Amino acid sequence: MKPFTDGNLYFASYYGDAMVLQKSPEKAVLWGHGPEGEQVTVFLLGPIKQKTSPATVTNGIWKVTLDPVEAGGPYNVTAVVQNSTATLTDVLFGDVWLCGGQSNMLFEVSQMFNASGELQDADKYPHVRTMMVALNRSDTELLDLIGVDLLWSMPTKQLSQFSAVCWLFGRYMYDILKYPVGLVESCWGGTPIEAWSSSRALQHCGLERTGSNHYENNSVMWNSMIHPLLNMTIKGAIWYQGEANTDYHRDKYNCSFPAMIDDWRMAFHLGSGKQTAIDFPFGFVQLSTNQKGSLDDGFPDIRWHQTADFGFAPNPRMKRTFMAVALDLPDAYSPYGTIHPRDKQDVARRLTLGARAVAYNEDVPFLGPFPSQIMSSKMYVNITYDQNVSVKTSKDIFEVRLAVVYSV
Repeated sequence: MKPFTDGNLYFASYYGDAMVLQKSPEKAVLWGHGPEGEQVTVFLLGPIKQKTSPATVTNGIWKVTLDPVEAGGPYNVTAVVQNSTATLTDVLFGDVWLCGGQSNMLFEVSQMFNASGELQDADKYPHVRTMMVALNRSDTELLDLIGVDLLWSMPTKQLSQFSAVCWLFGRYMYDILKYPVGLVESCWGGTPIEAWSSSRALQHCGLERTGSNHYENNSVMWNSMIHPLLNMTIKGAIWYQGEANTDYHRDKYNCSFPAMIDDWRMAFHLGSGKQTAIDFPFGFVQLSTNQKGSLDDGFPDIRWHQTADFGFAPNPRMKRTFMAVALDLPDAYSPYGTIHPRDKQDVARRLTLGARAVAYNEDVPFLGPFPSQIMSSKMYVNITYDQNVSVKTSKDIFEVRLAVVYSV
């Protein structure tokens, strides 16, 4: 990686005014660029005061770790060398979530159902802050982002361009947590999982180093849009992707998706000086219905592979994960194509339930119901579930949804 040697003191690209840093018990990591060999000290001024030990600028880079800070703010964060300072203002401490994937995560607030109402309500959430990584690719791992499309900010007119699922997840979580939430959007439409995976993860699944076209060049988004974020301490991640793999390495997705999750966890843990949990919670959205009546196996296969072929999450292969079911949320009249349903509210609510259970250890139902006993006769099938089930009758319709049962 090329060293930074311009001699100026500044924070890395994705730190900014109005940002959210990860709260206690984790420690927030700050880093940036500065004059070679100089000693950088960081001061925190706000509800509490803090001063870090000096960090030496090496190859143009400095890095410090704060002591744990409770949720709240605002703070000023100032980096100081002998003849220069750099300051971040209106900084809050809370939980930081990374939002990744392809076009359904990129799908904007302005495009979803009730967009105008959602944008109007956004002013009620000044402690939910957003930042969007610019779309760039790289053939090598980068230390810092090439660019930032939307700087850290409180909800403003810029929110209309932000990810609908990411925003809704953040504000629904804020309603529960009652403390700041930071949302980092890093996604690109039409991209397969191979583009977001490191070479380590790809090798684990026996995938070749490069793909066949511009978007399928393996690791190019990992290199430019994920790897630069590794130094940041995060609470967890949510993911909406898989459409591009319905016809590209489909049979490998039951390996490539879990392998990417494992690799991200390891990389963020090490990059943050072990502040990001080695098993940080990872939520994802099941692919919705695209074309009704289709006989193509692409979408059903990817749905199955999204769970490492278990059919549910978390599971023994994908621990500390959670899935938002979306099979029942089709949008046949979406002006953006049936592959892009506009109902992002239900998706985000389901992600929120999973996060509450997996990331925050709340006792809330987010799985199943699963059958605990099945008894049958010539006249009926009696299924006992592990939780209460509400059944609605219909005058003209009788429906039974069956899973595939294999006999041995």
